[in-house]
Amino acid sequence: MKTLEWRRNELIILDQTKLPAEETYRRCTSWQDVKDAISVLAVRGAPAIGVAAAYGLVLGASELLRRKITDTAVFSAGLATVAAALDAARPTAVNLHWALTRMLKTAEKELAAGKSSAAITLALEREAVTLHAKDIEINRSISAYGAAAIIMQKGAKKLTVLTHCNAGALATADIGTALGVIRALHKRGLIERVYADETRPLLQGARLTVTELKADGIPVTLITDSTAGWVMKTGRVDAVIVGADRITANGDTANKIGTYSVSVLAKEHRIPFYVAAPLSTFDLSMTKGEEIPIEERHHDEVRRLRDVQLALADADVFNPAFDVTPHQNIEAIFTEKGTIEKPSETTVSAFFRT
Repeated sequence: MKTLEWRRNELIILDQTKLPAEETYRRCTSWQDVKDAISVLAVRGAPAIGVAAAYGLVLGASELLRRKITDTAVFSAGLATVAAALDAARPTAVNLHWALTRMLKTAEKELAAGKSSAAITLALEREAVTLHAKDIEINRSISAYGAAAIIMQKGAKKLTVLTHCNAGALATADIGTALGVIRALHKRGLIERVYADETRPLLQGARLTVTELKADGIPVTLITDSTAGWVMKTGRVDAVIVGADRITANGDTANKIGTYSVSVLAKEHRIPFYVAAPLSTFDLSMTKGEEIPIEERHHDEVRRLRDVQLALADADVFNPAFDVTPHQNIEAIFTEKGTIEKPSETTVSAFFRT
């Protein structure tokens, strides 16, 4: 299963809302199609939506060309409008904003060089393809650093790992971040079992993580979110590894709702809690987690499960998509450039200075 595939002027997206029952794909031929796919979580995971948005901007540029907008100033303004709309699709995952910012800088560079609207569009396509390929490299590097750090701390012994949500191939362009580390450990024969939280309310752990790990032959056991504390208490978990959607300058980390609770449980049971994420997930303009915008999604995601009514249709609901894990609960953050041990304002700052 390919999460994303670019065919000239068309982005093919695996519809993750249908997994694991159906493997179906969305053909995105306009930037609006891409925005909708991101909004409804057909494509999800911070790195993957960044890459998708980059291709979405290419489709937006192509649309401007079809409308015969050749005045480069007007063309540039149109690109900015499309980028803003794509950026608003998911406000918490900073990779989305990072990718679009990088794409717009590419357009600005071409514009400053006096290039035509058509040439700018081609440059944007090249940049999106580069971002896509780079994410594959980043996944591999994060996985290698993460596995090495865990082996150094835990030794070369088989481990049982707990993960929350899905930070695997379906959330990225390759093997994943958190699941990439798990895959790297598995290749070394060092994974005894993975416990996958179901991850309410959309069950990305149950639907996606379990599907990925079983396909790779990695032993995995699905548990309800409320079971995590008990499997830790009964000594079944050696480490927790999760992904991230935004990391602030002090190491506070936003991830799928429920991650904070898992971090508190891990801290209580003295189990190391690791985060695996690319450098593009860091937002150093924010000093702490309280500054991160938290997306709240439609209430029916909690009141219903697909076509099944779980609660009264008019029940009041609070449905934040993310929560924030304080840096004090995190043992280390694995990136493509190395590991940040005991993340804090000091260690994060030092890491980015090297």
